[in-house]
Amino acid sequence: MVERARRTAHFRLLIVDGKAYVEKYRPSIQTRDMFTLWGILQLLRWYPGRLPDLELMFDCDDRPVIRSKDFRGPNAGPPPLFRYCSDGWSLDIVFPDWSFWGWAETNIKPWRSMLEDIKEGNKRSKWKDRVPYAYWRGNPFVAPTRKDLLKCNASDKDDWNTRLYVQDWGKESKIGYKQSNLEDQCTHRYKIYIEGWAWSVSEKYILACDSMALLVRPRYYDFFIRGMVPLHHYWPIRDNTKCTSLKFAVEWGNNHTQKAEAIGEAGSKFLQEGLKMEYIYDYMFHLLNEYGKLFRFKPSIPPGAVELCSETMACLANGTWKKFMEDSMVKSPAASAPCAMPPPFDPSSLRAYLETKDISIKQVEMWENEYWQNRNKKQ
Repeated sequence: MVERARRTAHFRLLIVDGKAYVEKYRPSIQTRDMFTLWGILQLLRWYPGRLPDLELMFDCDDRPVIRSKDFRGPNAGPPPLFRYCSDGWSLDIVFPDWSFWGWAETNIKPWRSMLEDIKEGNKRSKWKDRVPYAYWRGNPFVAPTRKDLLKCNASDKDDWNTRLYVQDWGKESKIGYKQSNLEDQCTHRYKIYIEGWAWSVSEKYILACDSMALLVRPRYYDFFIRGMVPLHHYWPIRDNTKCTSLKFAVEWGNNHTQKAEAIGEAGSKFLQEGLKMEYIYDYMFHLLNEYGKLFRFKPSIPPGAVELCSETMACLANGTWKKFMEDSMVKSPAASAPCAMPPPFDPSSLRAYLETKDISIKQVEMWENEYWQNRNKKQ
């Protein structure tokens, strides 16, 4: 099963006797593979000697590839392939993305530092004093849905209560990323999250900003978003009628300022308190520990694999890459054991949780429909 996951994998990772080894198959986009491996090494430094021997295949591309429909039945044996996101039709195993240890190509610092910077950025303006529009800045050329979003920008003909900006990373790199600091973008009451080619790493930075997050209905999920609840942590936006949905969301928020501010605070609190690096390492530990328990063979180091070492990786890196590795390096083991794994959802409580989320989304859509019906009648 593990070997069959090699078809699209960028690398094979092995943990044997507490040490990490990697066999690389093909280059990843930018340095995704390097910083993913770096993150796993930091996990081994945080919880040394606690993980069982295991091996896994990791695909650093965006979209899931292990389709559920191809593996039906109790003995289907889907290949276990790790990646950064999945969806409701796939079986790819979701793992924290590389940017938690820094995204050097865009000058986005490791999450521990970035989160502190965003917290400071939040203090610069109270929610009620922020610009009363929905803000988005990003690359619209990675997906049709983002190009469609740009149609919602303010124009002489329509004002959809949005302020949308194209991010040119090439230009930004030439001017030293002066206009792309994420902590400087917590200036609007509402911030839009929209997927790119798949899920987007921008999700956590948007949600941490104290603004009411407007989530354009996502298809993909990362390792934490399914724990967030619409109307409590964020406001759901339709993906097929973005402009009218965004306009209503902002109108609602500006007419219900206390509720809108509370949603922004709840979403931000979820990120700031629940997504600390200590908890991310706990998630990684439990995921790999449970995965390791499933092995029916003893992993052995293949001839082409090389041992990974934090000091060696950091020493060989240069510039921003080196700085981010040094900043995110675990200096000493955790003072306590990993958090206890909660029991799995029983089917009835899981069904009730999902139904609650679905009801909240339908409630927003009903309010939105009534808003536009009344508005059209007045016209």
